[in-house]
Amino acid sequence: MSTPDTTAARKKRNKFLKRVWASRDTKMTLILVAIVIAALVLVPRFGQPRTLTYLTLDVTTTLLMALPMTLVMINADIDLSVASTAGLVSASMGMLIHGGMPFGGVVVICLIIGIICGAFNGFLTAYVGIPALAVTIGTLALYRGLALVVIGDTSISAFPEWATAFATGSFGKTGIPYVSIPLILFIVIFWILLHKTPFGRGLIALGHSKEAARFVGIDTRRSRMIALVLSGFMAAVAGIFYTLRYSAAKSDNVEGLELTVIAAVVFGGVSVFGGKGSIWGSVCGVFTVGVLNYALRLNRIPEVVLVMITGLLLIASVVAPSVATAWKEWRSKRQSTPVKPTQNPTVGAARA
Repeated sequence: MSTPDTTAARKKRNKFLKRVWASRDTKMTLILVAIVIAALVLVPRFGQPRTLTYLTLDVTTTLLMALPMTLVMINADIDLSVASTAGLVSASMGMLIHGGMPFGGVVVICLIIGIICGAFNGFLTAYVGIPALAVTIGTLALYRGLALVVIGDTSISAFPEWATAFATGSFGKTGIPYVSIPLILFIVIFWILLHKTPFGRGLIALGHSKEAARFVGIDTRRSRMIALVLSGFMAAVAGIFYTLRYSAAKSDNVEGLELTVIAAVVFGGVSVFGGKGSIWGSVCGVFTVGVLNYALRLNRIPEVVLVMITGLLLIASVVAPSVATAWKEWRSKRQSTPVKPTQNPTVGAARA
């Protein structure tokens, strides 16, 4: 015989399970699992052990930029300059190595360059008041142009072998790349930052309403500034990894990857209007896009088709929530509309 306490506990557990089942993170996890299973069935070479290595290395650059992009977009801003920042860092890294600077010093300077790029975006956006879209479109071109000024059209590949081996190697025959360790660490840090700190909760409140966030005491300018500085810092990390992975510093490195980053983040559940999203959703979004691209490449699908698919994914991610909301509102109005009683024709005929 169940006691009132056990009944209440069961109801609480069922309510929690229903909430978890209905969450966007659960749906994104199921979508990712379904895409992986479909790729294993439809693409024979996808099941090879080296798939884990190449797939993880392919998505690492995107994921490093997607983690801070989640924070930036949740507070209703955007950073279109991430790929150009990574390209500028890559060019600077090549020239510093070519000039004979120790590798440790090069990495520190590259990270500082990323922080400066993010701080420039943050200052113009949060303190001058220019929309982030306009600022980062301009710095997208500015940082890419600076990369061309720094390194020109040359390519530099004289990097330490141990560094390139770390960026491309894996743990024995497991296929798990070395970079998966720092990657997991970054995911955990950004998850805690967004979901378990007052700063992260402030960003979500900021995305819902700037006035309401300011009213409850959140320093909105500081929060937006920090989010964009983090975006610049992580773009620098992505630029360093990309350069080491391909052993080449060029002005056009990471070019065009900002579209993939934004598509993956939005597909993962981050609203383009701010206020909604999660780190786990963005991680699933990045890996879903990565699995799709990798499987299609194995089938020798042209690169232009992959770009089209990424664009369609971005459009579908933006349009689908609006369509779902409109559908729910239409159903709600239809159910709340009282049904008019119909007149019985036989009764009317009898009275006549």
